Amino acid sequence: MMKRVFSARAILAGSLSLAALAASAPAAAQDVQTSPSSEADSNEIVVTALRRNTRLQDTPAAITAFDAKAIESAGIQRPADFVALTSNVQLVETQNVGNAFVIIRGITQNRNSEPSVAVVVDGVQQVNAAEFNQELFDIEQIEILKGPQGGLYGRNAIGGAIVITTKAPTDTLEGRIMAGIDNGFGYTVRAGLSGPLSDTLKFRVSGSWRDTNGYIRNTYLGEDADPVKDLSLRAKLLWQPTDALSVDLRGFYSKLKTQAFYYNIVSDVNDTHLPVRVNNAGIDNRTIYNASAKIDYQADWGSIRSVTSYDKVTEILTGDAFDFLPIKESLFYFLLGTDLNQSQYLNVKAVSEDLRISSPDKQKLQWSIGTYLIHTDRYISTGNLVDTGAGVFPVYRTPSTNPLNPQATFLADSQKNFAWAVYGGLGYEFSDALRIDSSLRYDHDHRRNTTLTPPAFIPVVTGFPAGTSGEVRGESFSAWQPKVTVTWKPEKNLTVYGGYSRGFRSGGFNQTGVGAVAAGTGVVGVGDVYKAETADTFELGFKSTLLHNLMTFNASAYTTQSKNGYFFVFLAANSTQNLGNVAKTRLRGFELESTLHPARGLDLNAALGLTYSKIKSFPDPTVIGNEAPFISRYTFNLGGQYESRLGDSDMKGRLRIDYRRIGRTWFDVPNSTSRDPVDLVDARASVEQGKWTLTAFAENLFNKKYNAEFSPGGFVFKARPRVYGLEGTIKF
Repeated sequence: MMKRVFSARAILAGSLSLAALAASAPAAAQDVQTSPSSEADSNEIVVTALRRNTRLQDTPAAITAFDAKAIESAGIQRPADFVALTSNVQLVETQNVGNAFVIIRGITQNRNSEPSVAVVVDGVQQVNAAEFNQELFDIEQIEILKGPQGGLYGRNAIGGAIVITTKAPTDTLEGRIMAGIDNGFGYTVRAGLSGPLSDTLKFRVSGSWRDTNGYIRNTYLGEDADPVKDLSLRAKLLWQPTDALSVDLRGFYSKLKTQAFYYNIVSDVNDTHLPVRVNNAGIDNRTIYNASAKIDYQADWGSIRSVTSYDKVTEILTGDAFDFLPIKESLFYFLLGTDLNQSQYLNVKAVSEDLRISSPDKQKLQWSIGTYLIHTDRYISTGNLVDTGAGVFPVYRTPSTNPLNPQATFLADSQKNFAWAVYGGLGYEFSDALRIDSSLRYDHDHRRNTTLTPPAFIPVVTGFPAGTSGEVRGESFSAWQPKVTVTWKPEKNLTVYGGYSRGFRSGGFNQTGVGAVAAGTGVVGVGDVYKAETADTFELGFKSTLLHNLMTFNASAYTTQSKNGYFFVFLAANSTQNLGNVAKTRLRGFELESTLHPARGLDLNAALGLTYSKIKSFPDPTVIGNEAPFISRYTFNLGGQYESRLGDSDMKGRLRIDYRRIGRTWFDVPNSTSRDPVDLVDARASVEQGKWTLTAFAENLFNKKYNAEFSPGGFVFKARPRVYGLEGTIKF
């Protein structure tokens, strides 16, 4: 009872802090959704997340945007960095680098599931959730659009959209180099070069290399459990033969090597006392390839854009298995005289095409039509091996025949999926004060799954039907996704908006026979096929600029009904990882955000995001009324940045501090455990002169110990402890 009172008081205190911020002394222009900047008026940030160019503060949607200056001052280098600065958004990093779950306003994600958010990089939508968690370098702008955006971005935009724009090629030769060290011991090097090749052709190349021993100690092996070696490269060519035509060619490559599966087993997610003690360090190697061509044609009547993309993601991971203890201390060794380790392999290839025709932005009636096609070829295998103490060896498409690491279980599936969509939008500006926008999209996703598990490894559970090697299953998932927004500007510095939107993400396949095994072992909500999810949202909000453009105060409130939301289940009876559906969940919440500039060089910001979730329909009546999995009750952000010249020189100093509180978080349908609120502080101090900058930084400054995830069965994954170091940048 006391904990509930404390949560309510924390939320009330956050609301009062924001109200006090809004009523305080004059402040400098600063949009609530950006990090502080003492020189640029962030109200002039232009965003594209609504598929048209609009000023951020005039955009009728809850959008968080970080421009290039904010990205640099906040030290945004990975998705976790900008998520930590955004209200009502969380990123759960767990198990392996490809499993990083984005939660926006209670729309969640889990293992093997479709993403909860559409991620678009330079106009190309990422096709696989396993590639989201990557290094961010040479970035011009990041936009996080909250709420279902199916009418704009199609499937997987059920929670929102994240639009990332990398820096464009330049008309003059320029470059930069950044080098840093941290307490890993680790180092990072990033570099970029851009310029013209001719009057019509420009280029940009950039890269990132990160190498660290890690930060989380494995006391059994006497080494860190989370070392990282990451090489990422990007190249762009921009050809503009005429003012009307441009062709943008983009290539991206990323090779990451780290480790996975360093779990602990506990009953309470708040229990952090156990060290990592796996006897198999294992590997987690992921490779990403992407090539795309974006063609833009502009005419007096409108524009045509074509985006063609090829993606390939592979990830192989090995490591310890339950119960993640040295061989002779493990439960399986006690019961069976042997221990287990594991290997998982993912290979996804996709080709996509998005063709869009739209009217000019600057006219009262605006329209757009388009079509989207994507073909995906996916293979996944997972299995346990007997741990003989000789290490764990990777297993790809066929079971291991290595006598040092005999295969105990093995499951494999391939999918050939084809999805298509048609969409259109219509907007009309009735006056300077009133505008209505609408869009409608139809998505159809056909999935064809082939069971590739060899007959000898097909799980057999007495009394239940077994799967069949070579079995082919097919399912189609489709949905209409409408979106309507009304925008009213009663005066220049106030935007009021409201509307309705629907989001959709496809269903898919669990292993054959899972439904019967789940029912026979008392697990409900899980079948051979998991259903597609839809989310219907009503939202109302406003954006205001106050005190002669010295301050902003924004608010939004929403209610969402999610049908067939995902949740994760591990079935020990046939050693399968599965997704189930929560038939109906109600989500309600709001965001309050404000920034101000009380003195020259000083910027302050605050944001509170709250989400109430309630399971409304589920086969097990005892969980109705519970919180939905992976949802935090609230997020609360406070931040400040001060920048000033140092003495009479042209040298500048900058100090930045960001505080974030993540409210109580639930992780499973039964609400068997919940994590207490987590308080985190990041700090950065910089000295800048001319073309060089030196920065000292600390993430998780006070070394807060907490578990990033709790998975059914008591699996907990440690969050990263304090990381600190130095970075230096030279521009030329």
